[in-house]
Amino acid sequence: MKRLVACLLAIAFTCRAQDKAPDWVLDAVAPWQARDSQAEWVFRDQLWIGGGWFQSYAEPPRDVWASADGKEWKQVEKSAPWLHSDLPMNLTFADKMWIMGGWHKGRLPGHSASHQVWSSGDGVTWEQVTANAGWTPRLAAGLVEHRGRMWLLGGTENYYFGDDSSLKNDVWSSADGKTWKQETASAAWSPRAYHQAVVLNEKIYVFGGGNYTPAYHAKNDVWSSSDGVTWTCETQAAPWEPRLWFSAAVYRGRIWVQGGWSKEKDNFGDVWHSADGKNWQRLETKNCWKARHEHSVFVFQDKLWIAGGHARPLSSEVWSLNLPEDWKP
Repeated sequence: MKRLVACLLAIAFTCRAQDKAPDWVLDAVAPWQARDSQAEWVFRDQLWIGGGWFQSYAEPPRDVWASADGKEWKQVEKSAPWLHSDLPMNLTFADKMWIMGGWHKGRLPGHSASHQVWSSGDGVTWEQVTANAGWTPRLAAGLVEHRGRMWLLGGTENYYFGDDSSLKNDVWSSADGKTWKQETASAAWSPRAYHQAVVLNEKIYVFGGGNYTPAYHAKNDVWSSSDGVTWTCETQAAPWEPRLWFSAAVYRGRIWVQGGWSKEKDNFGDVWHSADGKNWQRLETKNCWKARHEHSVFVFQDKLWIAGGHARPLSSEVWSLNLPEDWKP
């Protein structure tokens, strides 16, 4: 009888814990064509996406969409002037949306990477800030704002056709997007692409990534730096599995890792968070989006959002997570 009571109490406790667990909400199946690898911004109280990938034997899209609530989306521009919109680098900086680098034409003849830099204050009119940023043409690098400058970290010069020699671990910074300074030619973290970078507590964090083809490898290490030059390894192996094509953000004073892909496991549907890059916890929720890679992530209206991505098939879903005010990890 005591054992039965204990079991019933354990079940009741588990149910109560699940009831209190955070919940992802499906806000919309957006009207934009399902895609992955798009640029994303939070700009002037709206969510934005631009470009992306539909398939490897077609030019990437160049449309731009915006939403004030994640539910209703409006096409702002049908054909932006930037061409390299597959796996570009993007951020909001100096009251503008920025997009740079990226890949064009997939596996088609004439494919290329870019070192162009573009900016816009409305998503319609785009200015080419420079046609040659100084860093080599590349895609899938990290890009963050730190100390009033944009910082570009790593990436690859070739998508489907390069080897590890195409990978970079250089670090560049710029105050205006036109003039770039090489902070270091070779950071302490290994050359990589398809990784993520964020800024938390005045430090830049670089983590995960690796190479896709022809020599696939993936990482789950985490590095931090206050100046972009001197780097500290926070961990060589975070508890989330090595992966490419995942998304990351800083939300509620923590780094968040969401989804991604590995050759061994295919798509991931997990969510992890950390206050220091060293100690990580997995977030358990009552409901969640289907495992996917190369989705957009936003922090907007005190919510964590994801949009699109490759979920077998491509997705145009928009999901949000609103943690309770008293939520504690």
